[in-house]
Amino acid sequence: MLIRINKVMPYGAYCTLTEYSLDAYLPINEVATGWIKNIHEFIKEGQSDVAKVIFVDREKRAVDISLKRVSTKEKKEKITEYNLEKRAQQLFMQAVSSLGKQQEQEAIVQKAASKFSTYTELIDAAYENKPAVKEALGNALAETLHNIAIKNIKPKVYGVTYKLELSAKNRIGNIKKIKEALEEVVKQGVKVIYEGAPHYPKAEERIKKAESVISSFKELNYSLAKE
Repeated sequence: MLIRINKVMPYGAYCTLTEYSLDAYLPINEVATGWIKNIHEFIKEGQSDVAKVIFVDREKRAVDISLKRVSTKEKKEKITEYNLEKRAQQLFMQAVSSLGKQQEQEAIVQKAASKFSTYTELIDAAYENKPAVKEALGNALAETLHNIAIKNIKPKVYGVTYKLELSAKNRIGNIKKIKEALEEVVKQGVKVIYEGAPHYPKAEERIKKAESVISSFKELNYSLAKE
């Protein structure tokens, strides 16, 4: 989770869990791997980072966290998730602001929170124009949010890769036919990347004839290999 370091002490730091507004403590031995001589060389007050909760005492409301147990991948994914959630919240509040009255806005926010676990989930549903959004927000606001989502969100695009091995049944003019076939494939919106060398039937046929000639000389030893 995201944290903000408030006060750095000789043997640890007092922090805030940004998403929950809760206090947490970061022990010095959870700041980084290896021996830490000076904690200020690793963290500073006001720094934002991604940490992992390692201990919770509900009675004392005490939470210990760790920086060193968070991988680079986990840190990247969390920051991306947080930024997406903040962006989704901004889009939602943009739609809600059209209501005008502050009391009415707060009521809509509470109703949306009871139907959707995150702003990102709400915006995704609005983008797809799902009935649940209309049930939570009403037809007019749901339509406003749908239009905002369509305008601001780019649909995800995924790519797939296939390997094609292509040869012609008729040796005569097969290179030309292969080229023509691939050109038609490209017209269908498929990207073709040339990977392997083509076969040259005429050249290979001549090589075979040459090999036959060489092999007729019984007094000679020979070795023929394609480079």
